[in-house]
Amino acid sequence: MSDKPDVSVTVSIARKVKPGSETDYEDWLHRIAKVAMGFAGHQGVHVLKPSDKTGGEYVLIVGFDSYEHQKLWEDSTQRQCFIDELEEKELIEGRTKIKKVSGLEFWFTLPEIPTHAAPNRHKMALVLIIVVFSLLFAINLLFGQWLIALPLALKLAVMVTGQVLLMTYFVMPLVTRLLKGWLYR
Repeated sequence: MSDKPDVSVTVSIARKVKPGSETDYEDWLHRIAKVAMGFAGHQGVHVLKPSDKTGGEYVLIVGFDSYEHQKLWEDSTQRQCFIDELEEKELIEGRTKIKKVSGLEFWFTLPEIPTHAAPNRHKMALVLIIVVFSLLFAINLLFGQWLIALPLALKLAVMVTGQVLLMTYFVMPLVTRLLKGWLYR
């Protein structure tokens, strides 16, 4: 993970809740998520309830727009009060598993395997080369006639913006799901 302040950070936190404590834990999750959303750079919270895909654990996935903002939340007294409360009430068993990813790693992170190792870097590089090439080729084919009139810097800005948005919100989630058996081997 990069410590650069301008790189978005996604944190997954997996915990095994003691049987019978699920309602109290879900109340705790709702309250901590509400407080976290008030912090600068917060990009949302997703909760995965225990299932076979999560190994029977609750998984809290929190996004921040930068390492700096994520670190402010992580080091905050508000967060520490919630962590202290969780320990005092003894709602969980075992240790908490925390994973942080940033930059390109985020494109290869699947919610159902939040605490496992990232895919092989060679495989990630190969997939990214193919996806980037394909998207740039498609953007040029579809919009090249309109982009040709633009100055080079503006043309590149439009292409890169389109490519990153497509990769982040559509292509990489789909490709990662389709190739997860190969990527995570």
